[in-house]
Parts: sequence; C-alpha cells; structure tokens
Amino acid sequence: MNPAEAYEALRDEIGTVLVGNDDLIEHFAVALLTRGHVLLEGVPGVAKTTAGHAFARAVGLDYNRIQMTPDVLPADVTGTHIYREGTGSFELQRGPVFSNVLLVDEINRATPKTQSALLEAMQEERVTIEGETLPLPTPFMTIATQNPIEMEGTFELPEAQRDRFQFKLVVETPSREDERRIIDRFDGESTLDAESIEPVLSPSTIGDLREQVEAVHVSDPVKEYIIDVVRAVREDENVDVGASPRAALALLHAGKARAAIHGREYVIPDDVKALALLTLRHRVVLNTEADLGGVTSKSVIEATLESVAPPDVADASVAQPAGE
Repeated sequence: MNPAEAYEALRDEIGTVLVGNDDLIEHFAVALLTRGHVLLEGVPGVAKTTAGHAFARAVGLDYNRIQMTPDVLPADVTGTHIYREGTGSFELQRGPVFSNVLLVDEINRATPKTQSALLEAMQEERVTIEGETLPLPTPFMTIATQNPIEMEGTFELPEAQRDRFQFKLVVETPSREDERRIIDRFDGESTLDAESIEPVLSPSTIGDLREQVEAVHVSDPVKEYIIDVVRAVREDENVDVGASPRAALALLHAGKARAAIHGREYVIPDDVKALALLTLRHRVVLNTEADLGGVTSKSVIEATLESVAPPDVADASVAQPAGE
C-alpha cells in the first residue's frame, strides 16, 4: 500500500460517519505519517472529538481519551505509582498517555501545569514518572481539541506547548448543505458513531508508509522557499515571536507527506502553500500594537504567502537523487 491508497481508504471509511471533513482527514493523515500532533479548535458540537476517535479507529491504533478540566493533575495524564496493600509494594499505574492515539479533549480547560505534562510525550515519545523514564507505544500521536480562548473557563496554551503541535486546524460549523446531509444520515441511523468505523490500516503498515514519505524528494529551491516563508513571517513588523526552526522542519516533513498522499515523489510549492497557515499560525505571537489593531496571525501568514515568490514548479522536480 502506498500513501495515496492509504489516504483514499481512510477518507472513504471515515466518510461513512463524518460529513464534509476531507481536509481534516488529509491533515490527520499527514501528521500521522510524519510523527506530528494536531490541535483542533472549534466551538462545541462540530465533531472535533468524533473526528479524532474515528481517525484512531480507521488507522487501527489503540486509542485513549482524557477529558481536561481545571482539577486534572499531571499524574492523571502520565500515571503514578499506587501502593498495593496486599503485596506491600508500589505498582505503576499507567495513565491514558500510554496509547497510540491520545485524544486530549478541551486541552485549554486544564491548567498550564497539567498541559506541560504532555511536552515530553509529544517531543520524545516517552514520559518520566517519579524519576523513571518509560517509552510510549509506537506510533504515538496526540490529537487535542480546544474551545476558542474567548470562551469562559479556558487557559491559553503556553508557547512551548503550542510549538509541539505540527498543525492547528480550525473546525468550522458545516455549510447548510453539509448540515442537511448530517441530519439525513443520522435520522436514518441514530446510533451511527465512531465505533462503527472499521480499521483500514495497521501499525506495521503505518511504519512502511512513513518510510515511503521519508523518501519523497525536496529540491533545493523548495527548501529555500520554506525558509523564505518562515523567516518572512518571523521578521514581519507585526510579529513579536515568530516560528522556530522546528516549524520549518514541520513544514518540510508535512510537505513530503502531502506530496505522497497526492501521488507525487517530490514536493512542489503548492504543498508548502497549502500547509503554511496550518503549521505556522499557532506559533506566531503578535505584538501589542498589531493585536489592538485587529491583525491576526492568519492575515500575516496569508500576506507573506502573497509576497514571497515561490520557485517554478519545474524546479521542484529537478536534481532528483541518483537512481530516482
């Protein structure tokens, strides 16, 4: 199976439950194939949690969900040692982070201290519990949902936490046409949910797909284009803190996966353009003047993509490594 076939199978299977979410499924697939994590933002009721659960089932991976609230502690995420009176010893009780896909629901309702419990897991795929470092299952992926920060009872994610997410996806309310399709579908099958999704991939298949993505070629002009875009956003007059080199790497890897699932062996500028907003917007911190003036990270990135000239498409496929 190649990445394009895998994406098509995922889209078809998840589409039996979700309506009008092809872009969401594509970006989930890109993140999975590049060891990335996804942050979903949207108002309650737009199927953020259902989308994450459906994706986990479709890729055939172990799945855990944790509902964040202000009283959730770091140990509730990673686990802790429990004293067993019968044996007179402490036993490790693993937290929900020990899964292939961890769905962190309403992450911005947890305190920053609890949010930080995910940093090591998301960056190094391991956790440290009372001095003992334990590896997480492979593959490991975090899908976190959050309500818009304007909503009551939310905490803004720290910059270090946001930087661990490859993408921030904004889930909009469906169009009128899609909303009618949702009503019609669930009118006939009221019990239809993510549990009805059948696996179309497996952990071993995912490992092979990742190797295929890593082999996708990125020409020097496209690499330069990625750097030009990231640096232009970073140096924009409205930006206080720009995207880090980690963001440039995330954009590089995501571009390779997008090329692969669209049946190409090389990245083109359109791959970078399609993924730049999703990769950069949550990493950008605007200065006070821009914030007060109504400037958004989205508008800064879109303006950058308009002003930075991409290389010719023909240049993207040249200079292939020997033997390709």
